Amino acid sequence: MSENIGSLRNFFVYKCLFALTFWNYVSLSVENELLPPSNNFPEEGSDQKIKSLPLLYTNRHQSKSSFDWIVIQNTTESLSLSEITNSNVKKLVALLSNFRQGSELQNLTLTNVSVDWSALMEIFQTVWHSSIEYFNVNRVTQLADINKYYFDYSGTSMKALSVKRIHITDLYFSQDDLYTIFADMNIADMTIAEGEMIHMLCPSSVSPFRKLNFLKNDLTDSLFQKCDNLIQLETLILQWNKFESLLKVSFMTSRMKSLKHLDMSNNLLRHDGADVQCQWAASLTELDLSSNQLADAVFECLPVNIKKLNLENNQISSVPKGMADLKSLEELNLASNRLADLPGCSGFTSLQFLNTEMNSILTPSADFFQSCPRVRELQAGHNPFKCSCELQDFIHLERQSGGKLFGWPSAYVCEYPEGWRGTELKDFRLSELACNTTLLLVTALLLTVVLVAVVAFLCIYLDVPWYVRMTWQWTQTKRRAWHNHPREQEAVLQFHAFISYSERDALWVKNELIPNLEKGEGCVQLCQHERNFIPGKSIVENIINCIEKSYKSIFVLSPNFVQSEWCHYELYFAHHKLFSENSNSLILILLEPIPPYVIPARYHKLKALMAKRTYLEWPKERSKHALFWANLRAAININLPRSDENRCGETD
Repeated sequence: MSENIGSLRNFFVYKCLFALTFWNYVSLSVENELLPPSNNFPEEGSDQKIKSLPLLYTNRHQSKSSFDWIVIQNTTESLSLSEITNSNVKKLVALLSNFRQGSELQNLTLTNVSVDWSALMEIFQTVWHSSIEYFNVNRVTQLADINKYYFDYSGTSMKALSVKRIHITDLYFSQDDLYTIFADMNIADMTIAEGEMIHMLCPSSVSPFRKLNFLKNDLTDSLFQKCDNLIQLETLILQWNKFESLLKVSFMTSRMKSLKHLDMSNNLLRHDGADVQCQWAASLTELDLSSNQLADAVFECLPVNIKKLNLENNQISSVPKGMADLKSLEELNLASNRLADLPGCSGFTSLQFLNTEMNSILTPSADFFQSCPRVRELQAGHNPFKCSCELQDFIHLERQSGGKLFGWPSAYVCEYPEGWRGTELKDFRLSELACNTTLLLVTALLLTVVLVAVVAFLCIYLDVPWYVRMTWQWTQTKRRAWHNHPREQEAVLQFHAFISYSERDALWVKNELIPNLEKGEGCVQLCQHERNFIPGKSIVENIINCIEKSYKSIFVLSPNFVQSEWCHYELYFAHHKLFSENSNSLILILLEPIPPYVIPARYHKLKALMAKRTYLEWPKERSKHALFWANLRAAININLPRSDENRCGETD
């Protein structure tokens, strides 16, 4: 009983001495804010039981200048310290030496560490033989004297090391002295980020590394070339470095027999095609090549067993057919490239997810889902879509796909043409006629046939060929007259009137019209075809000459007149003179009433004249004949130039 009491007393004495020793070495100022925990450290709210370390606290009102460092986090399993310098390294080492293997402390974070190389190695060596499993060092400044250090890796509990933001002030040292320490670490997970590191050695023996993260350094293509000791490595992150050759990257991985995930994003990678074939690790299933300078030739150099491939933000304009045969590929990201159309799946028979956002796709192929039957999700939004008939097929495809278009409808907006800009594709509509080429051609053909038929009907109904022929004869006659008698183009009036009538009305013309006009008061000269047409000239030419040499043209209208072809000619030429010379030279005498239905359709000029112009109607009562002749003589009264041809009172 006394022995047990003595043992218990010794235990409490030891605990008190430990606490007093701890606070003799460490002056603490408790801060309320905590640094963000490392990715390797248990986060708050986890299932692990968090307890407070059994430490004594000093007066919180002491001046900060008397403290050696700052306690950021203090629990049974996690400890975060800041402001580590050469002056307090010995105290820190003494503190950490108390946490032997089997202690509860597992997570240690040191922030703002400014020490010499030997002091930094002493901290690392102490941690290596403690109970700590996850060691996180942020913002490290190594002041001087990097020399060879014989590091003892044996008997460690360490699982993961993270060193971020390293600044080395020693410019002259052996690279191997620095990199060998890290390359031979016997842990599963190591991160060295934002350290301007230009190289890393291959481990000297088979390494237990399963994950390496060298984010934001200056590593180049020479990294891990011909390295056979990373056969357990599964994840390699080389994001934001200076790699240039995709071919050399493939050679680097070829000896990493367990590699599954490789992140080469945000480098300077190119691949222009080479005679040497790329050699990737057969185990590689996830590859991130985003934000590089890769073009279409990249599909010549890809891991054959890849399942997830990220080629976002490169210079790819198309996926060449037959170049890539990636039968295991399930997820492909081609966003922010230069694609003009959706790629087919001839080389990607297992593809399930495809991202082609922010490319140059104007009109996506409507047969995409037919060529890619296994695709479950397509992200094709934020492209400059050209809203046209071809795009409507793609819109119909969306309705049939069952929601496979990610981001529909807000991410799918018309860019061209200007009138449709900003319109969501779901609201874009064009008529069936505008988009169906066959229907459009048939409609155009039918309209053409109808138009031709209408024109043909009008030509026949209005006798257009006849008018064209008459116009041509008029033009030819005028041209010949100008050519034969250029000085006589100023036509001299020789007749008071030209008489146009049907031969069936010749008796009235010869017995009534001509005698009453030529034998009455004054000297009236009438032009009649029987006595004034010049032999040897064509009838048309004689008609034109008579009309031009006459002051007026008298047309004797009757049902017989509208049946005469030559009367029609004479009326046409007289009407032509009416408009060409802007004269009032037509006199219409209605010998007999003409029913409208009797006038042929091609006599539309006669109909127009009878509707618009005043005509003289031959009275049946004899008492009105004198007034009729007086009015007619007054209408043609004009003083003609005297010549031998102007003879008064002449009859047949």
